[in-house]
Amino acid sequence: MLAFLPGLLTGLSLIIAIGAQNAFVIRQGLTKKHVLLVVAICALSDALLIFLGVGGLGALIQGLPWLLEIIRWFGVVYLGWFGIKSLRSAFKTQSLDASGTQSGSATKVVTAVLGFTFLNPHVYLDTVILLGSIGNQFDDDKWWFATGAAVGSVLWFSAIGFGAKAASVFMSKPVFWKVLDLIIAAVMFSIAILLAFYKF
Repeated sequence: MLAFLPGLLTGLSLIIAIGAQNAFVIRQGLTKKHVLLVVAICALSDALLIFLGVGGLGALIQGLPWLLEIIRWFGVVYLGWFGIKSLRSAFKTQSLDASGTQSGSATKVVTAVLGFTFLNPHVYLDTVILLGSIGNQFDDDKWWFATGAAVGSVLWFSAIGFGAKAASVFMSKPVFWKVLDLIIAAVMFSIAILLAFYKF
């Protein structure tokens, strides 16, 4: 427990900030389409990266700065594209259906969530390098730390995904979807700009 609880709390503290991935999970929950799939992919991806970080991948990535640069610019392009897409959908009447008809096929949803997860260098900095470094301070108990951090991801993504799904019945007005898409566009553009100028 001395390693599990710090892992849980550290994992939650890093993941709770609303970023591109969280914004997408919330929107997907509100559309009530493929919510379990999205939550599962996010939680499993985080767990994989956390365990790889604790296992030593963080040190390897730090030794390959060019890899983070490649991921950075893919992320900038991808987030910019999704921001434009969200901005356009905010002004299209047909995109405001709360029943989720505009949420996309399972394949598109999976592609989007994998993009938000693995094309953001901050994901590697937080999960692989930072959590990996902290976890290794616990020596033999480092895997309990990793388990705690992974459980934190499961709890958070389940809360925002299924919480948004439950709340969607109160958010059926078209104006809500316009505002939500504008907020998501702003989040995507902000993170894309941050990635472009961030000093890794």
